[in-house]
Amino acid sequence: MADAKVIPFGSSDDGRDQWRGEQAKARESSGQATDADAPEDGGWERKVAQGLAFLRRRVTGEYEIDDFGYDRELTDQVLMSLLRPLYEKYFRVEVRGVENIPAEGGALVVANHSGTLPLDGLMLQVAVHDNHPAQRHLRLLAADLVFLLPVVNSLARKAGHTLACAEDAEGLLARDEVVGVMPEGFKGLGKPFSDRYKLQRFGRGGFVSTAMRAGAPIVPCSIVGAEEIYPMVGNSRTLARLLGFPYFPITPTFPWLGPLGAVPLPTKWTIQFGEPIPTDGYPPGSAEDPMLMFNLTDQIRETIQHTLYKLLVQRRSVFF
Repeated sequence: MADAKVIPFGSSDDGRDQWRGEQAKARESSGQATDADAPEDGGWERKVAQGLAFLRRRVTGEYEIDDFGYDRELTDQVLMSLLRPLYEKYFRVEVRGVENIPAEGGALVVANHSGTLPLDGLMLQVAVHDNHPAQRHLRLLAADLVFLLPVVNSLARKAGHTLACAEDAEGLLARDEVVGVMPEGFKGLGKPFSDRYKLQRFGRGGFVSTAMRAGAPIVPCSIVGAEEIYPMVGNSRTLARLLGFPYFPITPTFPWLGPLGAVPLPTKWTIQFGEPIPTDGYPPGSAEDPMLMFNLTDQIRETIQHTLYKLLVQRRSVFF
């Protein structure tokens, strides 16, 4: 299904632009302050017009979503804008090797998972969109729990996330999308702080067979910084069972400080994308070979783990 397009509104009048240019030259020659630091002529007008057009389309329903519920326009103009300050100013994410994600065609990004709450997935989504030369969108595969939570369910769908199942992943790869998966799942997200940066099991290699069936390259990704945002020093299994959660984290600030305890620590992040691993050179039926799937899964896991250790050695501080 085609993506929503922003409708352009109006343009600056040529005579007005010429007059403004002449006035700017006159001020410059007379030593007065110029508008060099001001927004471009018509910039604010265009932004306001685009904002009003966006709101009109929201009200009238003149926008498009795909079969998975992905709303690209809402993601680009609203959700990404809300996440970007956290990405740029709070966690100060440094991205390396994003060019290893192909400029076109399907690809599967496989990353480590940590941090008690899945902020690493959201930051990974911003990293791909804002740093890739083709501004590609990362479609994350999420656990069932995400789609059982009110509000979160709707936002996740609109942001392009879908169930972590082979059918959805294959469907996205067939559409030449960049798909993101974190095979550790809740085992990685909810592991104790003492096990930080120690990768958990990657399962049976289902993500490898999915990529191989689609002929899509696998891009290993290592994320440093997320482990320390909520140092999980305990797990209340009783509360977890009562609430239906896989774990209930206890950190130095949560639940002791109430809502303030849910504020993540401002750690410094690094996200590194490794060289892509091709999957299209194997003979037909290779995706059904359990030993091959195990070996490739182990290779990807070891690549991510080795890169994590290397990044940790290079890191000056958790916060700088």
